[in-house]
Amino acid sequence: MSSYNEEPEVNPPKPPSRKEMSRRQFLTYTLGGATAFMGAGVLLPMTRFAVDPILHKRGEGDFIKVAEVSQITDVPQEFNFELKQQDGWYASTATLTAWIRKDEGGNIYALSPICKHLGCTVGWNNDKAFPDEYHCPCHGARYTKLGKQLAVAAKPLDQYKTKIEGGWVYLGDIVPNTEANKEA
Repeated sequence: MSSYNEEPEVNPPKPPSRKEMSRRQFLTYTLGGATAFMGAGVLLPMTRFAVDPILHKRGEGDFIKVAEVSQITDVPQEFNFELKQQDGWYASTATLTAWIRKDEGGNIYALSPICKHLGCTVGWNNDKAFPDEYHCPCHGARYTKLGKQLAVAAKPLDQYKTKIEGGWVYLGDIVPNTEANKEA
């Protein structure tokens, strides 16, 4: 008789197994992921706040149409204009003032009316003791036609950036006065 001898396998094949995760590993991964998620929730707004101003393109500033060139003379004139502002969600309109004049060469200059002493508003030719000057009624500061300080104030009046286009005077940002130093 023929004997069919089958020898039992010593190492039967095992089904593929997964690596078991211990409770400690599970808690470590869960707590680490939750901590990273909460940390990102705190850091992302702070990062956005710090980086956002860098991402905005800064132009040369907005210019606002203020007066016709034909209205400007060599005597400073007061012109009021409106500036639209956006502070967060609050939109407002500010009324600003500029003293605008033309020099002998036809160049147009615009000065800010804010006194450099304590921030009062200056007026042109409003003190009979000092004709043809800007005068601050609060503390007696005086300025020349170009805005150079004569008394009390430590600095000249600031000036607006100006642009002439299509027969109109446009005013931009307020900058330190560069013309006052040219005056003798």
